[in-house]
Amino acid sequence: MLYEIWIEPTPSSNSPTLDKAPLSKSLLLVPSAISILLTLLFQHYQKFFAYNLQAIKEDFQIWRLVCGRTICLDLKDTFCSSLLIYNFRIFERRYGSRKFSSFLLGAWMLSALFDLLLVEITQYIFGITINSLPSGFLGPVFALFVPFYCSIPRVQVTQVLGYFSITNKTLVYILGLQLLTSGSYIWILALSGLVSGICYNSSILKVHRILCVPSWVAKIFSWTVEPIFSSAEPTNEFRVGMGATVDIQRQQRMELLDRQIMMSQVAQMRRQRQQQGGMINWNRLFPPLRHRHNANYQDHRPSEQDTPPPTEVSEEQIARLMEMGFSRGDALEALRASNNDLNVATNFLLQH
Repeated sequence: MLYEIWIEPTPSSNSPTLDKAPLSKSLLLVPSAISILLTLLFQHYQKFFAYNLQAIKEDFQIWRLVCGRTICLDLKDTFCSSLLIYNFRIFERRYGSRKFSSFLLGAWMLSALFDLLLVEITQYIFGITINSLPSGFLGPVFALFVPFYCSIPRVQVTQVLGYFSITNKTLVYILGLQLLTSGSYIWILALSGLVSGICYNSSILKVHRILCVPSWVAKIFSWTVEPIFSSAEPTNEFRVGMGATVDIQRQQRMELLDRQIMMSQVAQMRRQRQQQGGMINWNRLFPPLRHRHNANYQDHRPSEQDTPPPTEVSEEQIARLMEMGFSRGDALEALRASNNDLNVATNFLLQH
């Protein structure tokens, strides 16, 4: 299934480029280019890309179904759907092109079925005959709102007038609303896309196993198509993990810098200990605790029964500190003095 987490565009992990997202890049470039050409230069060919339901049902013209549900004939729909695909490209980067393409394929086929079903229901209940629907890759785009809603945490960015919250998801919802209101019958495509996304995302009737891209097809496309649309990963950026918001990614950047500083300090401390050839001066560590312990010892010499047992130290934490270059004795003493707190022990080892 295609859901866990999503992130907003940031320079580090969701850069303005489309590296590691060749399918998203192809969906942005190819249909948009064809849509612009059909609108500006080849208007007489637009009839071949119309989503004509009557021709599909009566004449069984499957090619019209494929063309009509792939290329947008309205530039507004092209622009909005391209922006949404650009925002949703993180799913491909997170889970791979094969899983992302399987989701789009399953959503496309299910939404095509639901399109025909909703048209028949509308005609049966309201007596409205619908012979054509807005064309474009709209069903899978609306289907992507399902993992977007289910898996992306809602984080408030600001408030308007003190009542209306602006979150990290507001812009995407506004784009979806704009796309929803761009045509008279586009609500059918939106509803069918959302239902298909729910079916695929929830693994209803195991559709995610049936409607998927075979591995051999994925390999063929990775050898032929992916080199055309792939782009190099930015080399001037830090490689950080995936986050849910811009703030989390900034925090991950800071943590990465902290780790780099810590490793440099470890290397420096290791060189110093090699030059000194001795252990760390533990009298410099925890001076308040040691002074207080000595004062208490002089004033109230504790009995053996009142003496607390030494703190049990985890061997795993000792091993982690030793991997950073500290000796076992230093690691053991630091963990005991810090009450078995690995972070505090590490900081004291680096600072002394």
